[in-house]
Amino acid sequence: MESQQVFSGKTVEEAVEAGLKELGVTREEVDVEVLEEGKKRLFGSVPAQVKLTVKPKLTDGERAVAFLEGLFERLAIEAVPTLREEDEKIVIDLATAEPNKGLIGRRGELIDAIQTLAGAVANTGRRDYKRVVVDCGSYREDREETLRHVAEKLAQKAVRLGKKVRLEPMNPYERRIIHSALVDNPDVTTKSEGKEPVRYVVIIPNRLKPYERRDRGGKDRGRYGDRKGGGNGKYGEKKPYPKRELPAEGTPQTSGTSFNRGGSGSGYKKGGFSGFFGTYLGNSRDAETSGETSPETPETPESDE
Repeated sequence: MESQQVFSGKTVEEAVEAGLKELGVTREEVDVEVLEEGKKRLFGSVPAQVKLTVKPKLTDGERAVAFLEGLFERLAIEAVPTLREEDEKIVIDLATAEPNKGLIGRRGELIDAIQTLAGAVANTGRRDYKRVVVDCGSYREDREETLRHVAEKLAQKAVRLGKKVRLEPMNPYERRIIHSALVDNPDVTTKSEGKEPVRYVVIIPNRLKPYERRDRGGKDRGRYGDRKGGGNGKYGEKKPYPKRELPAEGTPQTSGTSFNRGGSGSGYKKGGFSGFFGTYLGNSRDAETSGETSPETPETPESDE
C-alpha cells in the first residue's frame, strides 16, 4: 500500500529532504509531487510544499524485470519481460513479436549478456547470490538438451581414443550442464580449465593412454628420428662423404693437389713435395734463367726428376 505525506520547507529541496529524513527512505524510493514552489512576498513568504509517495518495495525478481523494461526501451527492442519464478532461482521470460534469433544472438551471446545484467540488478544488496535465468521461448531447454547430447558423444570419443577431449569455451551455466551430464559416467571425469571468458570443460577418460609421438607416415620415431639403415629420420638419410682420388702418374699438374712420389718408394717423402695448390702462373726467376718463358706466357712446370 502506498504511503503519501505532505512536507513543507523554505524551498522545494528543503521540503524533500525533511520528508526523506522523517520517512527513513532514499530519493529513489519515493515519487515527488510539488504542490507549492514557495514565494517571497513584501511582507513574509509562502513556504514550499511537496507530497512524497513511497513506492511499493519490489522483490529481487521484480526489480530485475523493471530494469529490463527500461533497457529494452532505450535499445528500441520490442520485448516484454515477465517474471515466471522467484523461489530457488529467478526465471524471467522474454516475449517478442520478432524471431527469437534477433534477441538470442550468435550462440546465445546476446541473451547471456542480458541475463548477466539482470542477475547483477537482482542481487544488488543481497548477502547470498541468487541465480537468475533469462529465457526466450524454449531456447534454454533446447540448448540444455543439445549440450547433454554433445557431452555424451564426446565422452564416447574420449574413451575410444584414450585421450582428453576439450570443448569450446562456455559460460558457467553451460559448463555446469556438461558436468552434470557426465557426473554418473563411470568411464570419464570432467574438469574446467582456462580463465574467463574462455574457460572450457575437458573430458578425461579413466584409461588415459600414454602420449606417443608419431611421424607423418604413422610410424613411431625418436626425438631425432632413426638415422640407422637409411631410415626416414628428422634430418634425412646420412650419406657417406665422397673420397677424393689423387691424379694418376704422368698427368699434367695444372690444377688441384699433387704429390711427388719416388720411383721405388711409397707414401709421402719429406722434402719431396713438388705439387701446388691452385693454378700455376709461372715464376719470373725461372723465366730469367732459362730465357724461354715470361710471366705473361705461363707454361706447365716440369718435374724435378
